[in-house]
Amino acid sequence: MISDNSLYGPLDDPAADAGYREHPPRVGFFTDTSICIGCKACEVACKEWNLVPDDGFDLLGMSFDNTGMLGANSWRHVAFIEQERPLGGQDTGLLGLPTGPSGSQASADAAESALLQDEQRGGRLGSRPVNLGMPSFELPGANTGTEGRTEFRWLMSSDVCKHCTHAGCLDVCPTGALFRTEFGTVVVQQDICNGCGYCVSACPYGVIDRREGDGRAWKCTLCYDRLRDGLEPACAKACPTDSIQFGPLDELRERAARRVDQLHDLGVTEARLYGHDPEDGVGGDGAFFLLLDEPEVYGLPPDPVVPTRDLPNMWRYAGLAASAFLAAAVSAFARRG
Repeated sequence: MISDNSLYGPLDDPAADAGYREHPPRVGFFTDTSICIGCKACEVACKEWNLVPDDGFDLLGMSFDNTGMLGANSWRHVAFIEQERPLGGQDTGLLGLPTGPSGSQASADAAESALLQDEQRGGRLGSRPVNLGMPSFELPGANTGTEGRTEFRWLMSSDVCKHCTHAGCLDVCPTGALFRTEFGTVVVQQDICNGCGYCVSACPYGVIDRREGDGRAWKCTLCYDRLRDGLEPACAKACPTDSIQFGPLDELRERAARRVDQLHDLGVTEARLYGHDPEDGVGGDGAFFLLLDEPEVYGLPPDPVVPTRDLPNMWRYAGLAASAFLAAAVSAFARRG
């Protein structure tokens, strides 16, 4: 039986709404970013198990993040966000260096001051090693005292498809390539995908993507093949700190609430959950997060909404408009007669 909330709103059992009469409990991910160490083991495990091709190995200039974002060839992405905020007092090594936007006045001023202090006014630049301020593998602040350290922290978060309760990508797919599994997750069948791209624009998180040279849509499957064999997804299995936790969604939500309370008691008042609320614009996510800052800092939309939520009203208004045009046409012909 199709629920009244098939397009939006709270939905207790997405698998039953999709037609599964008997099915296992809904499962998902709880990602605790407060204990993510940015090792990228999840990215590697995901690629190895799912045979996801490399994404170029580009150096993006964003600390150790060479992935940048989720895409057809990156089903997991570990974000590195650098902040000058107190958490351990690590030394960034960037103080006084021209690290501003290219061509900015701040960059020019920093470069000018460095040249004025340099021997021969920079005439020897290029002939000796230069500290570019790039990240190193040395312990931050190991060679300085506590008085010389700056207030700095790294926020790290392993992002993934959210497997929404109301998945816009699934709703708009014209071929049935996307389907809801018995575990409540959303999977793409590449042998049915025609590459139309409707799902790409329908995802409020910008997760799903088409592969260059292929044209078909690809994204995280939450390791559907492993779930059917009673195994946990590869990324969660590989995570050394249990930052990525897998299990029944209801249990994960309870565990996440306890973790937030624990962090608040420890004085980490900025800790909050993202994507766990069934009352949000997508009916709650199958993969939700504990964040230490606003969602926008992590590149997440603050208030995601499934675009198909407005479909009933759109069709209603379209019907009213069509009726009005029809009435006007009948009236015009009646007057002419």
